[in-house]
Amino acid sequence: METNAVSAAQIAARVIRRGDLKSDAEAFVDVRLPGSTPKFNYQLIGGGVSQNPHSFVNLREPHGFGLGGASMPGGVTNNLHMHFTAEVFMCWTGQWRLRWGPSGEQGEMVFGEGDIATIPPWIFRGFSNEGGDDGYLYTMLGRDFTGGVIWAPSILEKARQTGLVISRQNTLIDLLKTQDVSPDLVMPPMSAEQIKLLRKYTPEEMARRVVKHDALQWTEKPLLDCVLPGGQKNMASVIGFGLTEDRDAMPPVVNPHGFTIEWLRATAGNGLLTHRHSSAQVVLVKAGDWTLTLNRGDETVEVSLDPGTVVSIPEDAWRSLNCVSEVGKLIMVTGGESRTRIEWSPEVVDAAFEAGWALDQNGYIAPTEVLALAAP
Repeated sequence: METNAVSAAQIAARVIRRGDLKSDAEAFVDVRLPGSTPKFNYQLIGGGVSQNPHSFVNLREPHGFGLGGASMPGGVTNNLHMHFTAEVFMCWTGQWRLRWGPSGEQGEMVFGEGDIATIPPWIFRGFSNEGGDDGYLYTMLGRDFTGGVIWAPSILEKARQTGLVISRQNTLIDLLKTQDVSPDLVMPPMSAEQIKLLRKYTPEEMARRVVKHDALQWTEKPLLDCVLPGGQKNMASVIGFGLTEDRDAMPPVVNPHGFTIEWLRATAGNGLLTHRHSSAQVVLVKAGDWTLTLNRGDETVEVSLDPGTVVSIPEDAWRSLNCVSEVGKLIMVTGGESRTRIEWSPEVVDAAFEAGWALDQNGYIAPTEVLALAAP
């Protein structure tokens, strides 16, 4: 694996703090509907699905997935729509109600801070803020090109009455500003016949796709560096197998998304020791202050991360994360459908071996005294 040395300027462009976000209040066709305004969308990483061609994106570099955000006052609704790739809601603050089905009739559920809900592709879904005005969601979408968004026909009809339609290029047209728009330029709604063919999800099926924060299964020794000073932590899988080196770890959601999601928590002076891998990775800091160190030797670059900060770490770059608060917690989103195999720095491997631990041939943590019974 070729080393990717990262300069201070390069990583500064990949750190997105809350103050760097720029909201878009005209991202979608439903923004003028009663009960759906005001709402603010953010596009942090990737092209997203905004229908406003002027939307601001913090980091456009392809990652194999996209990261966005949504905030809106209590009682405001984001209306029923459909995607072709996975959509994941990470509740950062507040309480939200999710509903699904062409008319929202198939079911609904409530999720709150720290909960993560993954919505299957090819079904209509919408959500409302049922908490305070400070409610905020991060939204993940699978793939670099998602294929856009389809709105429920009833929403398109109501939006047209407010003067907004969608072009065949999937961008907004304001009929109040643009006169005599040819019907041939307007995107037609999905037909009733096609909607009838969509799969239905029961409340029980959808409940299995919401990973509640208070039900997370934290592993005590998720990675090789956990046996060393400075590497002690807990991790909890949410979607896919991610980075884990615990052979008993089983994520609650395993179907392919194009990315994996894991929680990590650590106390002061602990975190992730020096390692690298070849997958795109984004870290979202939920609690505590952290130090991200990139590169090795004389080329190291340090970045301070506080709650609400998002950082995209380049592929193949050496990196470590250290919690500098009493307790810290973050989410790691890693590109790919399967496990990401870590390459630990030689000093981590040697120190772990001296402590009696190594990785077996499947890349899982194992005691060296057992490994020695089968091979030198």
